[in-house]
Amino acid sequence: MSLNTQHYRTCNLCEAMCGIQITVEDDKITSIKGDAEDSFSRGHICPKAIALKDLYEDPDRIRTPMERVNGQWRELTWKEAFDKVASRIQALQAEHGNDALGVYLGNPNVHNTGSLLMSGGVLRALKTKNKFSATSVDQLPHHIVSWKLFGHQLRIPVPDIDHTDHFLMFGANPLASNGSIMSVADVKQRLKDVRKRGKLVVVDPRRTATAEQADAHHFIRPGSDVLVLLAMLNVLFAEGLVSTGNLAKHLDFGPMSLAQKFNDFSPERVAPLTGMSAELIRSLVRDFCAAKAPVLYGRLGVSVQEFGTLSQYLIMLFNILTGRLDSVGGLMFTKPAVDVLAQSGRGNMGRFHSRVRGLPEFNGELPVAALAEEISTAGEGQIKGMLLMAGNPVLSTPNGEQLDRAFKDLDLLVAIDFYINESSRHADFILPPVSPLEREHYDVIFNVLAVRNNARYAKALFPRKADARHDWEILLSLRDRLQPATSAKDKLGRLLLRCAGPSGLLALLLRQGPYGGGLNLLKGLSLSKLKKSPHGIDLGALKPALPAALYHKDKKIHLESDFFLKDLARVAAKFFNTDKAPDKFLLIGRRDVRSNNSWLHNSQRLVKGKSRCTALINPLDAQALAIAEGDMVRVSSRVGSVELAAQISDEMMAGVISIPHGWGHNLSGTQWQTAEAHAGVSVNALTDEMQIDALSGNAVLNGVPVSLEPVKAAAAISA
Repeated sequence: MSLNTQHYRTCNLCEAMCGIQITVEDDKITSIKGDAEDSFSRGHICPKAIALKDLYEDPDRIRTPMERVNGQWRELTWKEAFDKVASRIQALQAEHGNDALGVYLGNPNVHNTGSLLMSGGVLRALKTKNKFSATSVDQLPHHIVSWKLFGHQLRIPVPDIDHTDHFLMFGANPLASNGSIMSVADVKQRLKDVRKRGKLVVVDPRRTATAEQADAHHFIRPGSDVLVLLAMLNVLFAEGLVSTGNLAKHLDFGPMSLAQKFNDFSPERVAPLTGMSAELIRSLVRDFCAAKAPVLYGRLGVSVQEFGTLSQYLIMLFNILTGRLDSVGGLMFTKPAVDVLAQSGRGNMGRFHSRVRGLPEFNGELPVAALAEEISTAGEGQIKGMLLMAGNPVLSTPNGEQLDRAFKDLDLLVAIDFYINESSRHADFILPPVSPLEREHYDVIFNVLAVRNNARYAKALFPRKADARHDWEILLSLRDRLQPATSAKDKLGRLLLRCAGPSGLLALLLRQGPYGGGLNLLKGLSLSKLKKSPHGIDLGALKPALPAALYHKDKKIHLESDFFLKDLARVAAKFFNTDKAPDKFLLIGRRDVRSNNSWLHNSQRLVKGKSRCTALINPLDAQALAIAEGDMVRVSSRVGSVELAAQISDEMMAGVISIPHGWGHNLSGTQWQTAEAHAGVSVNALTDEMQIDALSGNAVLNGVPVSLEPVKAAAAISA
């Protein structure tokens, strides 16, 4: 590479899709900063972008295939690795059946163009029903709601943040996450603009960074969002505020018939259980309906509750009943340059179930909360081996310590990863792909969720070395061995696919997309045009898209009240039909802008400084238990306990404890070099795999009952 070059691309470490400018001098990265000419991110980046340099240069990163023999790692050639892995998988499935191999796909796969476009072949070749992914950790409710209502699991409308004048937000902290199921760069300024036009209101058990910037923040008892949302719908009907407007002609039945469903959930009845007054709940509805362009949005804090799917449905229903779906400033459907929906399955559910607990699959994947028991429970169909693709489920999924123990007993574990982490430390083989800067990038998925239509492509900043492999090359090589071509036509097709690579598929998808010219190569958006536009191409604001956006044959929104509202009986049983005393402490997670799940804790610049893995505790709770700032405390649940330092703050609601997700990089056998002081603890040592959202099987990570005690007091009692 020539001396002092500028390279423009999208940071692909989170959903925000911030444009970045990377300066390279003598093949060394000397600067990473925001691209001021990017129309989507407008020069904004967060601290994580610098980690792209760290991931590329990290001496801990694995660069050659590894095999573990008698507890020791040894290097393999790629051919040896592919042959051995394929042979071991085939032997395992020949002895125990195809379902004896489980697959887990981690979150990084959706940030990887090659993995997204070219993983289907190897997954089909494995012929296993035991597929799991991070989807059922935090976002499955969104997919089920969109599949049921709009006919496609990816037809997820997003807040039109650039035009809303009243943003009512439940369980979301975009100033830390940079948006989630709402790809939004420069979110801080965009939220400031919302406040200039009107009002930002946050409902959350913690006064988050986003809540600090809001016009109003209201505490809510974890897990009770469903009650508040039901009460809001009660008010909507009782006060005659239902107004579907133009949406009426797109609904499969008149929604007024739903009014009686919410009669039992008045604000007065739910208020004592939620921590929010009846008058406050009524004012949330009245203020929303009085605004010109309001939107109601709920994210992770809502999705990972016991009633996460029902809650996300109620949020969508509220927006529909107030005419805020497919309306400027409300929830809007996107029009991405690559029409992923046309190329992917619309969704399906319950075609088969998990072997032990009978949990339903969705889109061919089983809930990850069932993974450990499917490994540890003997019998036909027991998982005997695992393929991990860019995932660390020991830290990312419920009751991670149980999964850690289960992984030890596997006959085979293969990891496609460039680190030895808490999950891959159990691997028999590790197949390391290149780092993010050594591969081309186009955001296939996150443009489907972007608050403004745009497109941007970047070639690899550094060419891969001859002895390295892209993720997609690893996947194709395994597919060819697991399921060899059976005809000359098949061989030719595979050869063409390998030669085309992700960019070849992307070029075709762009031509077939809504902005492409199809067979007319002189018109429309193309890959060549994107290559000539290093700062990306702005494709415009979100626009009303009904009925064309709907995937149901009748081009109607299916309200699906029978499917979702059957869960009201479970709500009533949980909150109203019990003599059980309320749990004294409930656990929630939290996010920091310098971290991204369990990805980036090997970047010293991101973890240095004061430890961020602390137990956030309300001052009244700390006083009652004689806990001082910095004291070590023990937090325990049904499945385990952790010890960590207390951080006392009135940003926490009383009775609520917050521990961040993704920490706990302190297990032996890993290659993480995180200092012990910054290793932290895994919050998923506390989350319970038996606590799930019954409608979807999604994991419950918020509202987990826990106990709290100072470590010194516990030690004195035991003595």
